[in-house]
Amino acid sequence: MGTLLDLYKFPQISYGPFDSILNDKVQFPSLYQMASKDTSLPRGVVHLIVYFKWNWIGLVVSDDMRGEKFLWEIRGEMVKKDVCVAFTEKIPVSERRHEESHDTFMFRIVTSAVKVIVIHGDTDSLMILRHSQMPFSRIEKVWIATSHWDITMRPLDSQGYAFHGALIFSYLTREIPGFKTFLKTITPLKYPNDALLRGFWLSVFSCPDQPEYLEQEICSPNASLETLPLCSFDMTISGFSYTIYNSVYAMAWALHEISIRNSEEKTMVNEEYLEPHSWQLHPFLKKTQFTNNAGDQVFVDETRNSEAQYAIMNYVYFQNLTDGLVKVGQFLPKAPFGQDFTICEDAIVWGWWDAKIPCAVCSDSCDPGFRKTPLEGQPACCFDCSPCPEGEISSQKNAEHCAKCPDDEYPNKQRHRCLPKVVTFLNLKEPLGMTLACMAVSFSLLTALILGVFVKFQNTPIVKANNRTLSYTLLISLTFCFLCSLLFIGHPTTATCFLQQTVFGVVFTVAVSSILAKTIIVVVAFKGVRPGSRIRMFMHPRVSVYVVLTCSGLQVIFCGIWLGTSPPFPEADTHAQYGHIILKCNEGSAFAFHCVLGYMALLSLGSFIVAFLARNLPDTFNEAKFITFSMLVFCSVWATFLPTYQSAKGKAMVTVEIFSILASSAGLLGCIFIPKCYVILLKPDRNTLEQIKNK
Repeated sequence: MGTLLDLYKFPQISYGPFDSILNDKVQFPSLYQMASKDTSLPRGVVHLIVYFKWNWIGLVVSDDMRGEKFLWEIRGEMVKKDVCVAFTEKIPVSERRHEESHDTFMFRIVTSAVKVIVIHGDTDSLMILRHSQMPFSRIEKVWIATSHWDITMRPLDSQGYAFHGALIFSYLTREIPGFKTFLKTITPLKYPNDALLRGFWLSVFSCPDQPEYLEQEICSPNASLETLPLCSFDMTISGFSYTIYNSVYAMAWALHEISIRNSEEKTMVNEEYLEPHSWQLHPFLKKTQFTNNAGDQVFVDETRNSEAQYAIMNYVYFQNLTDGLVKVGQFLPKAPFGQDFTICEDAIVWGWWDAKIPCAVCSDSCDPGFRKTPLEGQPACCFDCSPCPEGEISSQKNAEHCAKCPDDEYPNKQRHRCLPKVVTFLNLKEPLGMTLACMAVSFSLLTALILGVFVKFQNTPIVKANNRTLSYTLLISLTFCFLCSLLFIGHPTTATCFLQQTVFGVVFTVAVSSILAKTIIVVVAFKGVRPGSRIRMFMHPRVSVYVVLTCSGLQVIFCGIWLGTSPPFPEADTHAQYGHIILKCNEGSAFAFHCVLGYMALLSLGSFIVAFLARNLPDTFNEAKFITFSMLVFCSVWATFLPTYQSAKGKAMVTVEIFSILASSAGLLGCIFIPKCYVILLKPDRNTLEQIKNK
């Protein structure tokens, strides 16, 4: 019609929904759209969907260009808000296509598991949808209708339940003063020449089409449109009625302006006004703007049309076969953020869900502690819930990803929040630390006591037999070996970490070097007495001192290089033990640490081999058997230390090292000196020169 009427430049004022295609002035130069722009409607619908946390939505649109445009726009808004389209159905716009497809598209809608459906179309598509609903007794869906549909229109009262609980985006309009009063007083008798009003009156009041019955009670002048149900007549001005009202006034203003102009151009001969042609209205219509009785400013020029505002209405169908529309919210696209969308949940009737908000989601939400796992070939709204991996949490529902806790925190068992880690180290105040410290002090006191015994009985044969100086050196070094374990107990500091491994390495090297020197003296003492033996040259008293100083000096050099290049330092290990922060000393250089241990192991192995070869020498002055056994204990302890130390975590690592220090030191002390103390203190008769000579 627009193209045909444009041939004669007839002005056309459209009160229907705003259509961007009709806004093309090249194709439709004579057409004017009075409706507000609907560009924000998809955004408002998606805003409502997101508000109720729905994400699994069905879309039903008319199978035309307007439906395609709405479909494209609302899909774009849904993608932005992570809302998924469960299905898309198109209502046929022709009678023939409807008859071919109504048995299929409505069946798919009704049988789908989707609970919320957005519908968009015109009056014709609404009638087709209603006709398709008739075979189905009850449709438990929440319908979200757009402003283009008037779902209160229906041919039968019993069909109202189909949209019970629907939410409708209706144009937000102001009340026109006097409009309801006019509707209350209108009758066919008041306007006898209005054939449309007369036919409508006879239909809605069930009057026979005969003038005499207009005087009867049911069709009397006292009857009012106000008494009609909503399906027959709505007393509230609708968005379309409001646009028609403005359209009529726009035409009146244009005619008024052209009338004024013609009155000024009347001829002196003919007092009659010039008859205006239809094409002459265009300049006046384009410039027409006015403020209507509701207080809104109206423009005929489409470029100045405002953005539509929407009232969110709730359609309720009551058991007494009456229905109503209740305003439950509004959407104002141009309002500031936070004020553009308002809704009153308590005022909404949810149809068949017993006042509960329906859950329109593809998959149930994932609780905190879980994350969403996408399903292959399914939309993003369909997912499984997987527990967060070890060491990660999710504190919100429907988390896409799990997050790691900070280094000083760890996940709880439910993996939905982080807890502060317990700072731990081998504390002197705890039972384990106190026990190890007491053992270290006790062994050091015992060693000091044995040293005192040797000093007191220094002139006895058993003390003098194997170099008293080496015995004193060994006992002193063992005392420090026991005491150095105390450096490993307590809060690690820079000083304690600096001294731990180096002091341990040096004092143990002195002890092992002393044992090696003792073993060499035993071999020299028995092998050097043979005539012509080359070992005699090693019988000098200072040889043992040189052995101790040389072997210990090399260890001191190793430790000095270690401390100078990559010294140990305190560190907080947040990953070694779950839920704990381990305060410990980092060796700095693992290579240097193992070099120190390897050098000690080499000296120990040398002492063990030499002592083992000298075990069968005469017993009186020979302690090679005791040294052999002591070194066997020493080597066994440290051979088991390395794998145990590497597999231990936290305080267990420190405990293993302390235990190895105490065990190996106690082995040397017990195997070498306890038998001698036994003879010195309990068998003094065997510690005489005469007894030794007799043997």
